[in-house]
Amino acid sequence: MNSQVEHKKYSLTDFFNAHWDKYVKCPTKPIKQEHYKAVNALRTCRTEVLGKRIYVCPDCGDISESFHSCKHRFCPNCSWNDTIKWAEKAYLKLLNIPHRHAVATLPHALNPLLKKNYELLNNALLRSAADTIKDWMRAKNSVTPGIMSVLHTFGEKKNQHNHAHMIVSMGGINKKTNQLIITAEKFIPYTFLSNKFKIKFEDILVKHFDNNQLNHNFKNKTELLILLKKINKDNWRFHFEPPMTDPLQIIKYIGRYSKRACLSESKITDISGENISFKYKDNKDKDASNKPIEKILTLHYKDFFPRLLQHVPPNRFQIIRYYGLYSNANKIDEKHTLKPEIEKQACTSFNNPKHCKYCDIEKIHFCTIFDRRKRNKRTEKFDIKKHENTIIYIQKIA
Repeated sequence: MNSQVEHKKYSLTDFFNAHWDKYVKCPTKPIKQEHYKAVNALRTCRTEVLGKRIYVCPDCGDISESFHSCKHRFCPNCSWNDTIKWAEKAYLKLLNIPHRHAVATLPHALNPLLKKNYELLNNALLRSAADTIKDWMRAKNSVTPGIMSVLHTFGEKKNQHNHAHMIVSMGGINKKTNQLIITAEKFIPYTFLSNKFKIKFEDILVKHFDNNQLNHNFKNKTELLILLKKINKDNWRFHFEPPMTDPLQIIKYIGRYSKRACLSESKITDISGENISFKYKDNKDKDASNKPIEKILTLHYKDFFPRLLQHVPPNRFQIIRYYGLYSNANKIDEKHTLKPEIEKQACTSFNNPKHCKYCDIEKIHFCTIFDRRKRNKRTEKFDIKKHENTIIYIQKIA
């Protein structure tokens, strides 16, 4: 799979390094444990704190080093590389039929409830959206589709905008005949799907209320039902993009909406003083071609930090889910899946430090250097040398 690192001029880490310590002394919004963890990961990613590995070419002796990454999904430095690796694995699991990109969006009137019940209601969002598609395709074509679903809680301005991105197979496998069936859906019943999605989500919401699982400020159930009646007039958006038949196009969509960071550093246009500016698409202001106009938003760090950090998911919350034929409970016959047509090129795409560009061979891991790192079971295979505050683990040679 061919991939490219996004060009970036400004670093989000630099902005956090410059203002985070001031912000925590007088935050404008409560800072949660997962917020501290995300920011600490971002600020230490690819630094001496997390350590680095030294590689040596066995032929020419060329030396290269690689700093350890934090691997946090909030970190823009790690998210792109992780997305490429995840997309390559997902590609091998896809059914060999056209797919479509679908989006299910909740009304903004539910935002206060979503903030108080992040896990509970975002689980409901992902489940309701996937079940809506599964029920529709089972009823119409007697097949179960494969669905890869990704939760996004942010809009273009990084404001709260909860929605689910889904890659949906346009067809599935008939359980009786084990035949792969392609459904040519020329007409999408958007009104039907939106209503079904709304009903499924509201059923779960009311059930949580009845079971006293919902964190809320309603005096009674009547107030909840009044709110639901009010938002039922809103547009519960359920949208499908045109079919994708090219595997590369499918992977492009998977990568774009999967593990990407909330704010790509390539969109940052300026960091000056206590402000940060970034590009966004204004979906309410479109040009002659009906495309959203790109604009610039500038925020003070006291406004930017809480706006960005509200999208850090709780620890262990899975923002990517698999439903239908793509769920772990289902095993798909390989004859129905896409054949590996793309060589994995992630190693060369990211200037892999293990690869010697002179000899075109893989380098040998010579040592790992940590800053103030204690020895543990994972380092027992290394010989240890200490130098001041640095601990060096040299790989043992059998």
